[in-house]
Amino acid sequence: MKRIFLIWQDPETRRWLPVGQLSKDRDDYRFVYTKGAQSSDRFVPFGRMTDLHAVYVAKELFPLFSNRLLPKSRPEYRDFLIWLGLDASADDALDLLSKSGGIRATDTLQIFPCPEPTPENTYVVEFFSHGIRHLNESDRERIKQLRPGERVYLLPDIQNAHDPTALLMRTGDPISLVGYCPRFYSAEFSKLIALVGSDPVDIRVSGVNPTAPLQFRLRCRLTAPWPAGFAACAQDAFEPLR
Repeated sequence: MKRIFLIWQDPETRRWLPVGQLSKDRDDYRFVYTKGAQSSDRFVPFGRMTDLHAVYVAKELFPLFSNRLLPKSRPEYRDFLIWLGLDASADDALDLLSKSGGIRATDTLQIFPCPEPTPENTYVVEFFSHGIRHLNESDRERIKQLRPGERVYLLPDIQNAHDPTALLMRTGDPISLVGYCPRFYSAEFSKLIALVGSDPVDIRVSGVNPTAPLQFRLRCRLTAPWPAGFAACAQDAFEPLR
């Protein structure tokens, strides 16, 4: 069963909170709110899904999510699939949402998949570099020169006032900053490093899209051993409220 999480940004504290889980089991889509939805008095349920403790089931994708898929009629749709690293036949809604993040301009919602161990007991996740718009011009130009398979490295941003777990990404020598890990992964990546060490936590460039919007400019892939007893998305905020 596939599952992805919906995170929401509190407009006052600027914290990102997991507030919902979408899954697909055979032909049914299921949506439940998570405990993160109760972490802020400012959170408001979505549309007609007003009961935080209900399980919502539908044959069609809920509008909250379908409205975040780029229509196939759009002229940039083929390029969009290339940016995501998908082929032209890709049509799985959960794959498209998890790869793209379901991001819309000036949005307070994002979508991401919860990693599961591979048959080789490996942690694997793909993501786009965040915060590229905050980089200087020379660093943005360096991103255009990256090649698939090139390794990038994590760097704790310990003076980040908005996110104490923030992780920058940098190239090898000569060093350039190439953005941030998504903040919904930063605490989990740090935990992996603490458990297995920094060297086995390997981040490689999956794709560079020089003409794409900044949020799709640099796609990366993290792989690491899956530690014994480790669980992804294990914080209470991810637990369903049903």
